[in-house]
Amino acid sequence: MGLFLSRNLVNCLLSFSAKKIPVKIFPVQIEDVVSLVSRTGRHLQRYDEGYRQVVGCIPYRYKKTDQSSGGWGEELEFLLVSSQKGKGMMFPKGGWELDETIEQAALRETAEEAGVTGALESKLGKWQYKSKSNGSFHDGHMFPLRVKKQLDSWPEKHIRQRRWVTADEAKELCQQLWMKEALELLIQRLRQQQNGYAAERQRA
Repeated sequence: MGLFLSRNLVNCLLSFSAKKIPVKIFPVQIEDVVSLVSRTGRHLQRYDEGYRQVVGCIPYRYKKTDQSSGGWGEELEFLLVSSQKGKGMMFPKGGWELDETIEQAALRETAEEAGVTGALESKLGKWQYKSKSNGSFHDGHMFPLRVKKQLDSWPEKHIRQRRWVTADEAKELCQQLWMKEALELLIQRLRQQQNGYAAERQRA
């Protein structure tokens, strides 16, 4: 799966530009076009001591809510996606490949599976877990993603459902124990940040 141009396509585009083909023949930005294509196959899959390296994100946002007595407030929400087979919900994740950084892999997988982009924050941690499909063990790396844009079309739109939920709903619906642990860490981090901001405002 991926949002990145192959080396052959890059070389092809560079050769076109060298011939001074007018830019207007590309009316749509290239990154918008390739964002609709998912990577397939595992020939570039990254392993560490036999463990497949998997990376993903916990997409989140603050949604404005109407608090009748006290004005507008904000509610923390998380984005879950359905599995390819339609059984259960989880956070977007997939294989970390050899030709990308771990951050690039996290952003790519999240855009492909959930159709969202945003600001990637510092990694929550690494978990070892057993694959339910084939029984092999994987290393799972998880990042928070503060969502800034939700796409109407994305590579896996027709095979996955996405759903914004509260923290309690996310804990209940997510089928992966290691992802639930990552979610708990993120919630703790966000609470600490909010407490820090509140303390700064009081001092100011």
